[in-house]
Amino acid sequence: MSMQKPFAITLDPGSSLANKTGSWRTERPVYVDRLPPCNAKCPAGEDIQGWLFHAESGNYETAWRHLTQNNPFPATMGRVCYHSCEGACNRGKLDAAVGINSVERFLGDEAIKKAWRFAAPEKETGKRVLVVGAGPSGMSAAYQLRRLGHNVTVKEAGPLMGGMMRFGIPQYRLPRDVLDAEMQRIVDMGVTVELSTKVSNVVETMQAEHFDAAFLAVGAHIAKRAYIPAKDSTRILDAVAVLRSMEGEEKPMLGRRVVVYGGGNTAFDVARTAKRLGATEAIIVYRRTREKMPAHDFELEEALQEGVMVKWLSTIKQANEGALTIEKMELDAKGNPQPTGEFETLEADSLVLALGQDVDLSLLDGVPGLVVKDGVVQVDPLTMMTGHAGIFAGGDMVPADRNVTVAVGHGKKAARNIDAWLTGKEQVSAPKHTLATFERLNPWYYSDAPKTVRPQLEIARRTSSFDEVQGGLTEDNALFEARRCLSCGNCFECDNCYGVCPDNAVIKLGPGNRFKFNYDYCKGCGVCSAECPCGAIEMVPEAV
Repeated sequence: MSMQKPFAITLDPGSSLANKTGSWRTERPVYVDRLPPCNAKCPAGEDIQGWLFHAESGNYETAWRHLTQNNPFPATMGRVCYHSCEGACNRGKLDAAVGINSVERFLGDEAIKKAWRFAAPEKETGKRVLVVGAGPSGMSAAYQLRRLGHNVTVKEAGPLMGGMMRFGIPQYRLPRDVLDAEMQRIVDMGVTVELSTKVSNVVETMQAEHFDAAFLAVGAHIAKRAYIPAKDSTRILDAVAVLRSMEGEEKPMLGRRVVVYGGGNTAFDVARTAKRLGATEAIIVYRRTREKMPAHDFELEEALQEGVMVKWLSTIKQANEGALTIEKMELDAKGNPQPTGEFETLEADSLVLALGQDVDLSLLDGVPGLVVKDGVVQVDPLTMMTGHAGIFAGGDMVPADRNVTVAVGHGKKAARNIDAWLTGKEQVSAPKHTLATFERLNPWYYSDAPKTVRPQLEIARRTSSFDEVQGGLTEDNALFEARRCLSCGNCFECDNCYGVCPDNAVIKLGPGNRFKFNYDYCKGCGVCSAECPCGAIEMVPEAV
């Protein structure tokens, strides 16, 4: 039996109702795509919702390949990224944020285990690009440039690839076999890496070796110093040197009582490393309060679990052999620490300064057009190009937050703009959709699904070895965690709109093609929009 079309009113084209299906409809539903908050917060520009969609279907290799279009280091990032995406996750307003970082790590580990490789570039452009620095930003740029078909040479002053991922992050957070595997995968694409090769002048190197463009990604390896009166016999070290020496055969001799001066993540990394090297006391001295501490809370909590102590509102005034003079501070009316004149003595075999790092910019000496301000190179924020045409920069060298995720994002952004500059094409960024806020969702469709907690190494083993502290997900709970994603703002073909429409106005277009509306049938009741779990249907005013 054929279905008869509902009665339709034929209107004169000049009528104010001519563009409406019927006088009963003042709004019509339209399918929309919104920007998931996790995607919006990712400094590396990952399409998180996109690769989670594949992961929740069990298509792990497809998910990994989708993820690595933007970030070639999922196993590394799944360990060291501070996952700001999870802080923005709408699921956090229901029970707990999706464990995006843990699923990313699972995909990265699967890729290493199953030896998944990056595809070779489809074409060769014949253009040569120099990358200075084999850290996260430099190798990210090298990867993206190679994907685009350019000939890429990376020159690294150090003996190994990885940059601050290797020399600034301890092995208990990032096992070196994981880092090596993800670095080597980029080399296998045809990227040339020259180790122990310092670039003293970037323009001269480009001219001598006929490079068409350059990306500078020198990490912040120079430790900042503080003036602390000290006797000659006092053992004062810098945090970067301590962590760097952990990559050699001879480990640093810190002694039984170690004091670390600073409040960032590096300070806690050094204190936790000292405990693993046999220190009975590892004490962090920080001049402000816990609330003002730049280190992340999880770093502090894990350090406290391992026996690291923290002296808040304290500063080091003097260092003598085997002892430090500590002055207590107090907050003034504006919340700033002020000296009190109260002192105490703290026994210490060594003092490690973790007060931040600077970048060695000597390779830029004499380069015309460059602007250096506050120790970093000024770049066009849209293109990452410096004031010298053809020279781009990113990572620790430019004004930005200093972390691995930001550095990876810089490398990708610079690579795309280098490609545009080399080929004479304009690099046009795709317009961003409206943010998919929690208020646009209909969360009553989602049942409680507690976040999967990753296992941790027991305390006894943590302080006696450099074994990895944070464990990974199994395939079962990685699948469960991926399926906790709400697909905020984007249709995932749940069929709700199709099922609730009272007018049979929703047409299924087949798997992967979503739906469309038959406006001849639709009366604009809005039930589809109200019942869409992910907020992917919007009611808009009917055109007049």
